[in-house]
Amino acid sequence: MAESIYVLCGATSVACALLLFRAFARTGVRLLLWSSLCFVGLALNNLILIVDLVFIPDFDLGIYRGLVAMAGLAPLVFGLVWES
Repeated sequence: MAESIYVLCGATSVACALLLFRAFARTGVRLLLWSSLCFVGLALNNLILIVDLVFIPDFDLGIYRGLVAMAGLAPLVFGLVWES
């Protein structure tokens, strides 16, 4: 059951990233680009979570997940500071 939730969260992050990229391509609003890059990072974080908890539960990938999450949030923070 938990594995399906992880997959759904990853799919939702990918869908959000695609929709934000598409909106950025149509409008050219840069904040949409930063948000879409953030969701790409969150989708990668969910992928690492699935690998960590489902496929190789004996090995802890928590540090890598944290680094990827931080790297995913960095473009959004940069974009919010840059656009203000």
